[in-house]
Amino acid sequence: MVKYSSPVLDRTFAAVSDPSRREILDRLSRGPASISELAQPLGLSLPGLMKHVRILEEADLVRTEKKGRTRQCTLGAARLDDAAEWIERYRERWEKRLDRLETYIDDRRKGKR
Repeated sequence: MVKYSSPVLDRTFAAVSDPSRREILDRLSRGPASISELAQPLGLSLPGLMKHVRILEEADLVRTEKKGRTRQCTLGAARLDDAAEWIERYRERWEKRLDRLETYIDDRRKGKR
C-alpha cells in the first residue's frame, strides 16, 4: 500500500501539476525527443524547458542522455502507479457518497422521507 504522505507521491504530483510538463510527458509517450524538439511546440526557451525536464527527472518520470551535441529525453522508470492508487482510493469514496446522494434524491422525488 502506498503511504499517502510519501515524498515520492508529493514529487510526482508536483511534477505533473504543470501543463507544460504534462505535454512533455505526453510527447515522450510517443518516443524519445531532443530538448529542442520538446521546446519548439511549447514555445519555450531551451533553458525554460530544461527547468521543466529537471523537475521531471527528479520525479524519475524522464531520463536524459547526452548524444553528441544534443540531449535526448525518454520516459523515466517511475510510473504513475502511486498517484493512480491515491486517486483511485478517493474516487471510490466519492462514488459511494454520490451513490448515496443519488438514492436520497430519488427517494425525496418519490415522496419518501
